[in-house]
Amino acid sequence: MKNVELATAVGRNTEAFLKSAGRIVGRGRSRVLFCTMLFVACLPFFLAGCSVSYKFNGASIDYSKTKTIQISDFPIRSSYVWGPMAAIFNNQLKDQYANHTRLSQVKRNGDLKVEGEITRYEQRNKSVSSEGYSAQTELSMTVNVRFTNNINHDEDFERQFTASQSYETTQSLQSVQEELVTQMCKDLCDQIFNATVANW
Repeated sequence: MKNVELATAVGRNTEAFLKSAGRIVGRGRSRVLFCTMLFVACLPFFLAGCSVSYKFNGASIDYSKTKTIQISDFPIRSSYVWGPMAAIFNNQLKDQYANHTRLSQVKRNGDLKVEGEITRYEQRNKSVSSEGYSAQTELSMTVNVRFTNNINHDEDFERQFTASQSYETTQSLQSVQEELVTQMCKDLCDQIFNATVANW
């Protein structure tokens, strides 16, 4: 008789436990379902918020207002000159905006305008070896940039940008010049791009 009563009690407790567990599981599922529905409901607002601050490959531009850019060729005004560097710089600068923005490049009356000159191209001894001889030479290039934002003239500026590269003195400048100038031009174009349209 006691065994029957014990089995009955265990059965009742088991049934109560299962019902309780079912309610907990049900609440868990409801919570998961509620969180999922809340996430789906908020997703459009999240995406909308992201679209406001969206940057196209690093550029922060309101394309509804700013659609064109005018990039003038930079002439060489430095006393020391390497002939091809103007073409390398000018081509890289135009490619920078072509590849990283949706702005159309125009010859005149651009919403944005970038112009200037290559003002310095020079080298100097950078470090000295233990024997007292120059171990490295630094090559540097400076450009003066005038930026005009015809949509918002508060962002207009005139500024100088400099890039440099070093090479071992055991190498001749002629053997490394093209590589170093190409790298300096890339660095300068990155700086100009960031200052004009990336707002970094």
